[in-house]
Amino acid sequence: MANLLIVDDDASIRTFLALVLRQDGHNVFEAESGESCLVQVQAQALELVLLDAQMPAMDGFTCCANLKTTLGASCPPIIMITGLADKDSVDRAFAVGAIDYATKPVHVSVLKHRIRQVLRERELVTHLASVNQQLAIANRELQRLTRIDSLTQVANRRYFQETLLTEWTRAARQNHHLSLLLCDIDFFKQYNDFYGHLGGDRCLQEVSQILKQSALRPADLVARYGGEEFAIILPETDAQGADCIAQRIYMNLNNAALPHARSEISDFLTLSIGGACTIPTLSLEPETLVDAADKALYVAKARGRNQITFDSDLKYEYQ
Repeated sequence: MANLLIVDDDASIRTFLALVLRQDGHNVFEAESGESCLVQVQAQALELVLLDAQMPAMDGFTCCANLKTTLGASCPPIIMITGLADKDSVDRAFAVGAIDYATKPVHVSVLKHRIRQVLRERELVTHLASVNQQLAIANRELQRLTRIDSLTQVANRRYFQETLLTEWTRAARQNHHLSLLLCDIDFFKQYNDFYGHLGGDRCLQEVSQILKQSALRPADLVARYGGEEFAIILPETDAQGADCIAQRIYMNLNNAALPHARSEISDFLTLSIGGACTIPTLSLEPETLVDAADKALYVAKARGRNQITFDSDLKYEYQ
């Protein structure tokens, strides 16, 4: 049933209560003083403490207060057993943290009912905490799913836009660089036509993983921007740093050596990358950076693809 601790300096009362409660299937421990109670409660898992209010050295009120202070929320519920039936004593029991009280001489059936009630409430609280924890986990997963592209498992465009705005605002306030890379798979339509849509899906998944392996910092965000196009937000990164990331992408892509039988420029899969870097200002919109990177990507494609081009018009441009 439950682990209970009986705390009373009177051995006969402890023995009587232990016998009665063990008959109900409880696992019962005993303590003869407040000091012993403090040790036992911290040494073993207990569902309930039956604490005598009047004991020498450390009385039940002081012991209860110490338990609450020491253990906080992990303190087991405490029923105060007192020979003092006056209102002040009852109020004091609740004030120091007791959840209920019983008076001496102990009425066994009343005490059993109160124990059952306290244990039932504890079980409900524990169950509610478990449900709330599961709900929190489910909510976090739901939030994650609303941010993730289901095919590639990188950020989706919506989350890309939210993050870009956040990083743009932060960089503007801190006067830091912000870089963006737009990456487009070269001749992806031909790839899809030759390898089929399932092959195309695998290609997108492999490329997204290569991009994630290349943008290593936790703050860097890889997102599927649309179709075969990906975007990488690089906070606190100047153009030279963004170029290093782009070079790492090409190195990892070359190492992967993904075949592309219908590419017009290589036997393997290639990317065109457009980059842009600026120190944002609050007077401009973050789309300024996207437009600049998109312009650079267009130039990379026009020059023959499979290359990195940085925008040359945006302020703080790549040199």
